[in-house]
Amino acid sequence: MAPRGHSADDVARTALRILDDHGLPDLTMRRLATALEVQPSALYWHFPNKQTLLAELSDRIVGRMASGIPVDLGAEAHALRDALLTYRDGAEVVSSTLALGLGSSLAHDRLASAVAAAGFDADTARRGATTVLHYALGFVWHEQQRLQYDSAGARDAGASSLESDDFAFGLDLIAAGLRARGRV
Repeated sequence: MAPRGHSADDVARTALRILDDHGLPDLTMRRLATALEVQPSALYWHFPNKQTLLAELSDRIVGRMASGIPVDLGAEAHALRDALLTYRDGAEVVSSTLALGLGSSLAHDRLASAVAAAGFDADTARRGATTVLHYALGFVWHEQQRLQYDSAGARDAGASSLESDDFAFGLDLIAAGLRARGRV
């Protein structure tokens, strides 16, 4: 029997709220159980461990970028950035999940489809997608760190911040590198 009628969706939605309110370090199974008014052991009914819960959160974060047929690499990369920025520590959740080999390959698949649609072979599409995925994760992780430091007053008021234009510049460099390699 499921704990107090909570579904896996209830658990994941509550976990995303805690992630957004408190950040990844404070997303504990104990805090999640308290928010759901259950014992921590009840959470394991739906998620056998915290890593599988984080994989579910990662899939939900990345799932925000899905919008039909992949268009071009820039649009897909910006959609990924937007999805990662939706939740506090979103890039860290997705990155750690990917590092463990958990979660869906949606982001990579969409990026690879966009590269392939530009006329590149499957191997180049896979490698190009991996490069853009790692770039986006790193850029957004850094961006989210700065946002947290700013909100805590830990940086000088005049400190520069990362901009969407900076992200686009990096994407343009990657795209130029792909074009320099040539198409099929």
